[in-house]
Amino acid sequence: MTTKLTLTLDDAVIRKAKRYARAKGRSVSELVESYFKSITGKEDNEPDELSSSVKALMGSFKAPKDFDYKKILQKEKLRKHG
Repeated sequence: MTTKLTLTLDDAVIRKAKRYARAKGRSVSELVESYFKSITGKEDNEPDELSSSVKALMGSFKAPKDFDYKKILQKEKLRKHG
């Protein structure tokens, strides 16, 4: 369930927040919700909520059965820092 919340903020803060959200591909509401969750702590039994951006990507990539992301991650870290 979602509920509307009205906030009163400085105009400059709102402009910067909108610019930041746009650059990150998120909405200001998503940013505020994420921040509130981070400061209030999320209950362990609550499922993680996926952002609309992540939901849109679901199913767009089919990895091979032998795909091992840990090996790829390790290899790329070595390449970059190694």
